[in-house]
Amino acid sequence: MSPILTSFVTAAGGVLAGLALAGALLWRQQQALSRARHAADHDDTTGLPNRRALLAALTSATRADAPFGLVLLDLDGFKAVNDTLGHEAGNDVLTEVGRRLTALRGPVRLAARLSGDEFALLVGGGPDDVVAAARAAWRAVGRRPVDLGEHALAVRASVGYTSAALGVGPRTLLHQADTAMYQAKQTGAGVHGATATAGHTGPPPGTRLRDLRRR
Repeated sequence: MSPILTSFVTAAGGVLAGLALAGALLWRQQQALSRARHAADHDDTTGLPNRRALLAALTSATRADAPFGLVLLDLDGFKAVNDTLGHEAGNDVLTEVGRRLTALRGPVRLAARLSGDEFALLVGGGPDDVVAAARAAWRAVGRRPVDLGEHALAVRASVGYTSAALGVGPRTLLHQADTAMYQAKQTGAGVHGATATAGHTGPPPGTRLRDLRRR
């Protein structure tokens, strides 16, 4: 092989190696970006979409010309699980509840974990669909005990729901569903509904159930 051809082949090989390295670096950067985006919108413990993802989905739903509703769930007595069995057992309970909610069929579009032991469902359809989804979620959570190895823990939830109304934003929907959830917990009814145009009842605006449990 002539020196000129040898130099050309060597140079071409170097270019190809450089392109391969650049491609590998770009792929790694894209993977890191995808992981960062996923982490920003998902809960570390359960893998479910988080509050940020739910708010984005609610915002999109309010802009679409289709009925929908919101369901919130709070696990009853969950603090005692962490206090007596430890946070690892508590995380196992949260993960299993997340699985049960994700497995719900029908009009449930999204199951999310908001924080602590609070979960949310974005439900497509009218008021009857939202009520059905709320009751189905309540049954699914308490259908059978959660297997924790040495313990089988019975789990119950308090569920609040609301259907969207014209001009009502995501945060108002969250507040209305949270108020309904508060009523379900206070009365022991299991499931309680509110409408997005109803007057306020229950705790002061902005108060979350986790705050009430600390009192």
